[in-house]
Amino acid sequence: MKWKIACIQMDISFGRPAQNYARAEELIRKAAEESPDIAVLPELWTTGYDLGRLDEIADDEAAETVAFLQNCAKEYRIHLVGGSVAKKTAEGITNTLIVISKHGELIKEYDKLHLFRLMDEHHYLQPGKEDGLFSLEGMLCAGFICYDIRFPEWIRTHAAKGAQAIFVSAEWPKPRLAHWRALLISRAIENQAYVVAVNRSGSDPKNMFAGHSMIIDPWGEIVAEGAEEEEIITGTIDFAKTEDVRKQIPVFSDRRPEFY
Repeated sequence: MKWKIACIQMDISFGRPAQNYARAEELIRKAAEESPDIAVLPELWTTGYDLGRLDEIADDEAAETVAFLQNCAKEYRIHLVGGSVAKKTAEGITNTLIVISKHGELIKEYDKLHLFRLMDEHHYLQPGKEDGLFSLEGMLCAGFICYDIRFPEWIRTHAAKGAQAIFVSAEWPKPRLAHWRALLISRAIENQAYVVAVNRSGSDPKNMFAGHSMIIDPWGEIVAEGAEEEEIITGTIDFAKTEDVRKQIPVFSDRRPEFY
């Protein structure tokens, strides 16, 4: 099976959900012109890192965002790994990744497991408690958010269960661009899986962001990579290659987890 992927490397208006919904719809519409199978959005794309105002601007139960993504998915007949949004719940606010099928079905919600203390997430957000596994068209995938990629054991947990494509939504700062690229390539090689990672572009009052969204194959080769500005990056992933790589170097059958 092959999928054409569109990575929507979006600039985010700080703390302005209405403006961000409008811009996201424009970019999804533009991406759909190339007839991709899946489009992917970045982390916290409705609000940016306006964490101090999340009580005011977070999406109650992510209802508005889910409805928005469902409408876009059905209109453009495209699966959406709809980035992540600040989701307000009775227990607190989570940083939640949302996956919607092209038929408008809610496939997955994943709450960011690892909160990034350097950007004060732990003061405003509740950590996740569930895995990021989901299935699209019979293919097992996994979704993660930004800081998660620094925890290889978390990614490996999903690959060991059969995930062949790893989707990452992020707001990764420009000063650590080298880490972004190295970590993503490493996650692809060690898990013998495709990595589709979408970062935001632009800046907020405290940070410049790196862009450089990437699609990486199971050998660690870069299929497509963006620059820093807002843009849509496209590339094709072929799951036959994942199976071939895993046969050539049988990492998963050679693991000895009883010693780890």
